[in-house]
Amino acid sequence: MVLFLFLVIALVVVVGAVTLAVIGGGERGALPEVLPERFTDSLPPDRALRRADVEALRFPLTLRGYDMADVDDALGRLAAELAERDAHIAELEAALAGAQATAVGGPGLFKTYAPATQGPVAPDDSVTPQDSASLKDAAEEESDK
Repeated sequence: MVLFLFLVIALVVVVGAVTLAVIGGGERGALPEVLPERFTDSLPPDRALRRADVEALRFPLTLRGYDMADVDDALGRLAAELAERDAHIAELEAALAGAQATAVGGPGLFKTYAPATQGPVAPDDSVTPQDSASLKDAAEEESDK
C-alpha cells in the first residue's frame, strides 16, 4: 500500500513538472514556437541533375507525410530532365546511325541495277558476269544521254 501511494505521488509530481515546463513555468518561460519546416529546393537550376543531387533531396514532413506540391515540383523537374536526356540520346543515336550509313557507302550500297527494262535487282538475286557487263553498258548509255 505504501508503494502504491509513493508511485501515485511521483506520477503527480512528474505530470505537474512537465505541465509547468510546457505552459510557461520556470525561469525561461514557455517553450519557443517551432517554425514549420519549409522546402528549400536543393536541385541546381543552372546545370543538369546528377545522382548526388537526387540522393541529397529531402522533403519536410507534414501531418500526412510530405507536402504534395513540393514532391510534385521535384518530380516535374526530374521528368523534364529525363525527357531532355532521352531526346538528346535519340538525336545522338540518329546522328551515329547516319554517320555509320554514309561511312559504309550509303543506303544504296547493296542495290545493283539490271537493264533499263527490268528495274532494280535485289542483292540476293544471282547476277552472272554477262549480266554485269550488260549492266555497265546500260549505265554508260544512260549517262551519255
